[in-house]
Amino acid sequence: MQSRKKKELRQNLTAFGFLAPSFLGLVLFSAIPLVFSLFVSLTDWNYIQGIGNWNFIGLRNFIDLWSDEWFLASLRNTIIYTVVTVPIGLFLALVLAYLIDRFCTEKLGGILRISMYMPQICNIVASAAIWVMLYSSYGPFTQLMKALGWDDPPKFLADYQWALPAVMLMSIWQSLGYRIFIYSASLTGLPKDVFEAAELDGVNGRQRFFYITMPLLKPTTFFLTITGIISSFKVFGSINVMTQGGPGSSTYTLVYYIYKSAFTYYEMGYASAIAVILFLILLGITLVQWKHNNSN
Repeated sequence: MQSRKKKELRQNLTAFGFLAPSFLGLVLFSAIPLVFSLFVSLTDWNYIQGIGNWNFIGLRNFIDLWSDEWFLASLRNTIIYTVVTVPIGLFLALVLAYLIDRFCTEKLGGILRISMYMPQICNIVASAAIWVMLYSSYGPFTQLMKALGWDDPPKFLADYQWALPAVMLMSIWQSLGYRIFIYSASLTGLPKDVFEAAELDGVNGRQRFFYITMPLLKPTTFFLTITGIISSFKVFGSINVMTQGGPGSSTYTLVYYIYKSAFTYYEMGYASAIAVILFLILLGITLVQWKHNNSN
């Protein structure tokens, strides 16, 4: 009995030993910064004055946010960016993954998936710089519009109306390959007997896709939706390289405004308040999606 307890204790200590580095990293790099950010959001801290030089101002930062035109523009742009890029990106990825799985050989399908995945592993700065050149006055987009008879094509990244859609197109392109990979892996795991029975019953390809494939892929779609929303709310690199938030506030997003508030205006308390709002938005969206997914 004593030896058994010692064995269990040794196994538990071994398990805790393996878990300790991850747990320590979680505490040091997630839990403590989160608590510190919540505290700083209630102060007027200017971090260049050093730690401790802050005044407690309560909820003033959170109140001021809703009368801040730049914050409201950033929130609106982030919501538009999410609403457009996530559904379009998921639908395109699902359609392409289905077509590759159904009509391509295994070797050709693998080549297509890898080639489409390449933008995902490329550095965001390099990808964004390439798209800046594509959108330039000598780039293919402008030249194509001129060839189609558009006398004065828009200056995409310098136009207030076109800048955000231009960034959204780049984002959809970059994340497409990753989503195709996930959907392709899920498609291979779907039960073949269901499709065989549907084919015997005379169900055509379109009906199989919308009424069998899509419902069976619901868990994968849920996962990609949550991760896509979180990624879209955290968009920063492409904005910083391609437009730097301009022209005006047309491409300001929440994370970019956090960066500007903290490292350009040195208002760390205000930036932390925006970060808390962002955290609450993402938490709320995740909980709603989770509840909806479980209820169905």
